[in-house]
Amino acid sequence: MVTDMEDNTMSDSEKVRENRLRATAERQGYALKKSRRRDPRASDYGIYMIVKIQTNTVVAGTEGTGRPNMSLDDVEQWLG
Repeated sequence: MVTDMEDNTMSDSEKVRENRLRATAERQGYALKKSRRRDPRASDYGIYMIVKIQTNTVVAGTEGTGRPNMSLDDVEQWLG
């Protein structure tokens, strides 16, 4: 039986992928920031933006909204 708590957590493979992308971003001088939203029904739950570490400025993932809007696929593509 799957509980609600298990439904809301990332799979192991997603977590590994997120950690790999975080490391890739850091090597390039960026930080991967995840939305702090904890409600899985929220539109900005579980999405990301990329911040330049040196200047602490958002470089991708907000498109003028000020809120994260990148999926892991988007992050992977952006980082190359």
